[in-house]
Amino acid sequence: MTVDMKIWDAVATVAAIKNGSVSAAEYAEALADRAAKCAELNTLQSFDGEHVVRTATEAFQANPEAALAGLPVVAKDNINTTYYPTSGGTKAMLKHTPVSDAGVVRRIIQAGGFIGAKAGMHELALGITSNNAVTGAVRNPNNPTMIPGGSSGGTAAAIAAGIFPAGLGTDTGGSCRIPAALCGVIGFRPTTGRYSSDGIVPISHTRDTVGPLARSVRDIALFDGVLSGDNAEITGVGLSNVTLGVPRQMFFDNLDPAVSKAVEAQLSVLSAAGARLVEVDFAPIWPHNEAFSFPVVFYEVMRDLPAYLAKHAPDVSFETLIAGIGSPDVAEAICSQLGEGAMPEAAYRAALDVHGPAMRRIYGKVFEANELDAIVFPTTPLPAQPIGQDETVTMNGEQVPTFPTYIRNTDLGSNIGAPGISIPCPVSSDLPVGIEFDALPGKDRSLLALARAAENAMAE
Repeated sequence: MTVDMKIWDAVATVAAIKNGSVSAAEYAEALADRAAKCAELNTLQSFDGEHVVRTATEAFQANPEAALAGLPVVAKDNINTTYYPTSGGTKAMLKHTPVSDAGVVRRIIQAGGFIGAKAGMHELALGITSNNAVTGAVRNPNNPTMIPGGSSGGTAAAIAAGIFPAGLGTDTGGSCRIPAALCGVIGFRPTTGRYSSDGIVPISHTRDTVGPLARSVRDIALFDGVLSGDNAEITGVGLSNVTLGVPRQMFFDNLDPAVSKAVEAQLSVLSAAGARLVEVDFAPIWPHNEAFSFPVVFYEVMRDLPAYLAKHAPDVSFETLIAGIGSPDVAEAICSQLGEGAMPEAAYRAALDVHGPAMRRIYGKVFEANELDAIVFPTTPLPAQPIGQDETVTMNGEQVPTFPTYIRNTDLGSNIGAPGISIPCPVSSDLPVGIEFDALPGKDRSLLALARAAENAMAE
């Protein structure tokens, strides 16, 4: 059987390996060949083809009936692995090889899979372009002059390029969903705390989570089951029983025309498939979101990152790490928190004690009042832009700040801790557009069931 690396998803790959249509080694060899052909995209930070072929066979033989039997998985380079270094995309940790795997990696291995490569990323995960001055820019497979999004840009690009069928990223403010949208794959942020956070180079323990990226919702459900232990069925949901909130204010403001056209078309598809669409308003939530978002990130990163180094990389001091930061946007962000410019503890405490609870209360009331299953909106206000526009990008003829523009629609769900999934819209252009569905915290499997139904409707 010929292995079609760009079409097979993880479920199909595991099935083919299990039924003998292709051996684990044959699939791994095809993967290594594809990785070599796509090297110019710079999606992979660490990769050893011989190791992948050898380990694929060993993993399958050790557990041939497991959920991921023999499946190679790509992991963002801020997720601890014992075979490959874990650099966080920064100079001081390029040779840092942890002594233990991250909790999510152990789950992958227990399920018969293994980490086949480490993916490129935005330095220290503090950005959305994956234009990394230390390890080089990750390129979008749909157009190599464009950004793949970030900070999990390498994971998304490796899947979009047909190198890996699925992988792991991390998401603090949109870092799984944004690159998924820009590369044309699926990215999932689970309810915060659903997956293990052990062994992850952190930004914010309040907001960080690992998230899977893949080519299909059924793949996301497979990995969610492996990582969480929750394997509740996601089939059998009809959109005629679904109510979707459409938050026009903020989420739909000043969209790139290509994004607006693609998302509006899919809203019509969802409505025609039976979904009830209700316009909703989150207006009171935005002052709380602003008072929560950056205060939590800036306060926690200056404590969580040194704590990670002390536990996992004791030979690397925080001062050495800061001195080696190569990307100007990341250096500026970290250095802004040194000395008198540091985020005050009072602002941080207010974020946790006042603004976080207020956001969750408002969000929940909107869902309850409208009997919503999820809200739906454009994942990003604009598609991928040229590499190098790290500070500002052009949107509708105006220069706008890159980072806040791209995270505008994903940030709220991150701050609330809600599950969210970005699915690619069918588009005729070369640049993908993502549509996102967010649910209430804890409703992960229900959201995946809804997303599977939406995926099917959008494909018809």
